[in-house]
Amino acid sequence: MSPLSSASEPSRPRCRRAAYAGLAAAWWTVFAPPLLAAEEHLVVLSNDEVVGTLDTRSEGRHVEIHYQVDNNGRGPKIAERIELDERGYPLTWTIQGSSLFGAPVNESYRWQDGLSRWDSQAEKGSRPGQRPPMYIGGDASPWALGLYVRALRGTPDRTLEVLPSGRMTLQQLATLELGEADPTVAVFELSGLQLEPQLVALDASGSLFASFGGRGGLVRKGYESALSQLNDWARTYELRRLQGMQSELAHDFAAPLRYRNVRIFDPHTGATGQPVSLRVRDGRIETVDSDPAAGDTAQEVIVDGEGGTLVAGLFDMHAHNSMDSGLFYLAAGVTSTRDMGNDNELLAEIRRATEAGELAGPRITPAGMIEARSPYSVRMGIVATTLDEALDAVRWYDAHEYREIKIYNSMQPEWIEPMAAEAHRLGLGVTGHVPAFVHPEQAIRAGYDSIAHINQLMLGWLLEPGEDTRTPLRLTAMKRAADLQLDDPRVLQTVRLMQERGTALDTTAVILERLMLSRAGEVQPGDTPYLAHLPIGYQRYRKRTFVPLDEPGDDAAYRAGFETLVQVIRLLHDNGVGLLVGTDDTTGFTVHRELELYVQAGIPAAATLSIATLGAARYLGQQAELGSIEAGKRADFFLVPGNPAEHIDAVRAIRMVSRGGTVYFPAEIYRALGIEPFAPAASIRTPGRAPVHAQGGAAP
Repeated sequence: MSPLSSASEPSRPRCRRAAYAGLAAAWWTVFAPPLLAAEEHLVVLSNDEVVGTLDTRSEGRHVEIHYQVDNNGRGPKIAERIELDERGYPLTWTIQGSSLFGAPVNESYRWQDGLSRWDSQAEKGSRPGQRPPMYIGGDASPWALGLYVRALRGTPDRTLEVLPSGRMTLQQLATLELGEADPTVAVFELSGLQLEPQLVALDASGSLFASFGGRGGLVRKGYESALSQLNDWARTYELRRLQGMQSELAHDFAAPLRYRNVRIFDPHTGATGQPVSLRVRDGRIETVDSDPAAGDTAQEVIVDGEGGTLVAGLFDMHAHNSMDSGLFYLAAGVTSTRDMGNDNELLAEIRRATEAGELAGPRITPAGMIEARSPYSVRMGIVATTLDEALDAVRWYDAHEYREIKIYNSMQPEWIEPMAAEAHRLGLGVTGHVPAFVHPEQAIRAGYDSIAHINQLMLGWLLEPGEDTRTPLRLTAMKRAADLQLDDPRVLQTVRLMQERGTALDTTAVILERLMLSRAGEVQPGDTPYLAHLPIGYQRYRKRTFVPLDEPGDDAAYRAGFETLVQVIRLLHDNGVGLLVGTDDTTGFTVHRELELYVQAGIPAAATLSIATLGAARYLGQQAELGSIEAGKRADFFLVPGNPAEHIDAVRAIRMVSRGGTVYFPAEIYRALGIEPFAPAASIRTPGRAPVHAQGGAAP
C-alpha cells in the first residue's frame, strides 16, 4: 500500500513514539558532549541513484568535511573545517569551494574573547556574548543539520536563538527500527531554518544518519536502501501533519457564500468592473449580481469585499509540486499549477490527497518528465536508455492521465521527433528543455508545443556549435545576451516560426533573474517585498551569488543580459507568441514577481493578469471551468484590496482565497508556516452572527 493512502504507520520501519525504554542508555550519549566518529561517510541520492558524497574526519573537537554533488550537471562542492567547544558549538568554521552553479564560496566564523565574527555571502557581522552561540552556516553542508540537532537536544525547551538571527526549534518525532542489521535511529523535525521543517535522523551515538523527505536525501554510506524506507515514513508523517493544517486552515460552509461589494477582473477585456456581489454554492459560481449589497444574511455566509477586487486564481505553469508547496501556492492566490517533472509516485499521491481534500493545494495538471541517460542526467521522472524505452515512457504517461510529456537536456536529438509524434498520436502535448546540441527551431519543427524557460529559447541565438547545455553553461551563457540585438535575423526567424506553429514559451524569468542577478549580501528587487518575513536560513539563501563572476565585466554582462531577456518577453508578446507564466519554484511569491517582470517588460498589468489566468486555462484546455469569474465556473479566485489590473503589485496583499468554494485566509496560512502575514484576513460572518475576522475577534 502506498504510504500516503493509509493513515496507519508503514510496516517498515517500525515506529515507537513512547519512551525509549531499553534504548535509554544508548540515547543518553546524544545529551553528552560530542564524541564524534573518527570518520563519517554519507551519500546523496536522487531517484535512488548516488549523485554526491559527504565525508568527514574528526580528531577531538576538530572536524574536516568534504561535500560534493553532481546532479543535472550542477551541484555544490565545498570543504569545511570546524572547531567545536565542549558543548559542541562552533568556535571556528570555514567553508570554501563553489555553490550550486559554480559561484565561489569563502565563508568564515570565529568566536574569540567574547566576540563572534562572521563573513558570509549573505552578510558580515559581529556580536558580543559570554559563550559561543550557535552560528548557522550560510553555505554549510548537510552535516550541519546533525550539529544543530545535537545542540537543540541539550537545551531545556529545544529552542535556540542563533546567529546571525532567528530561532531554531526541535521536535522529536519517532524512533525507527530500520531492520535487523541496520541501526535504530531517532527522527527529529528541525524548524526555523528554511520554509519547510527538515527531517533529520541521528543514530544512538548522536551521529548524523540521514536527512530526508521528498524525492531523495542524504544517508550513511552502506545503508542506501534505508533512505527509501525513511522517505516512505516521511510521506506518511508529512501527510498527517499537513492534514492537521488543512483541517485548521480550510473553511468549508454548508450554506452558500455571498461575496459582497467586490469588483471583478475580467480577463476577456482586461477591465475591472463596478462593485457587484457573487454567490457561490457547491464549489461553483452560481450568480453574479449587479447589486453589491445583495444577499440574505440569514441564509448565506457573507464575505465583505470592502470594495476590493476578485481575480480568478493564478496559474503557475512551471511547478514542481511537493506536499508542502500547496499551502504556499494557495496563500499566493495560485489555485492551479502545471507540474513540469516530479517523482511520479509522489506526484500521484499529492494529486490524490489534494483532490480528496486531505491536503491544501492547487489543481495540478502534470507533464511527464522523460530524460535520456548521460553523465549529466537529471534523476527525475523516467530516464530512458533507448528510443523504445522513451516511447514506452510516453505511453506510460498517457496511461496515467498526464496532459503532456516534458523532454529534458540529455535527450538524443534523433529521438525527439518520434517521441513527439507518439505523444501527439495519443493526444498529449510536448514541452521541455531544448536538449543539448539541438537548436530551438529544430525542437519546434520536431513537434514542441511549448518551450520551458526563456533561456532555453535564447540559447539558440547565443551558443556556438558544439557547446554543451547539459552543464551550467545553460545559465552562464546568458551573459552573452548583453550583446544580442533583437532585430537580429536569427531572432526574428525563430519568432516567426513560433508564430506559425503556435509554439508557446513558459518563461520562468523570475528564476533567471534570481540566478543572473544574484549578488552576495544583496536583496533583489523581486524578493524585497517579502524576504524579511521569512526564516533566517531562507533569507540568507536568497542573499548569495549563484553565478561565477570570474572575468572583468561579468557583473555588467549578466545585468545587461537580463535586461535583454526582459525585452525578449515583450518582443514575443507583441508578435503574438503565447506566454505561460511559470516560476520553477514552489513558494508562490515568485509567481507575483513573474507578473511584475511582464509589466516591467512593457506588457500592461491587465494583459499580464489575463495571461496568468484565462490564457493559461486556454493552453491547458480548461477555459470552460477555470480562468475567469463567471457563473457556472469553478469558484477559484482571490480577493485583494487594490486593483492589480492597474498596479500589478496589488496581488501581494491577498486577503482571501477560494479554491472550489473552500475558503483560505493567507494571514492564517502564513502564521501557521511561521511567516509574518502580508495583509489582514477578509471579514466573514455566518448566518445569524456578527462579522469576524478569520483569525478571531470582532470586525471593526
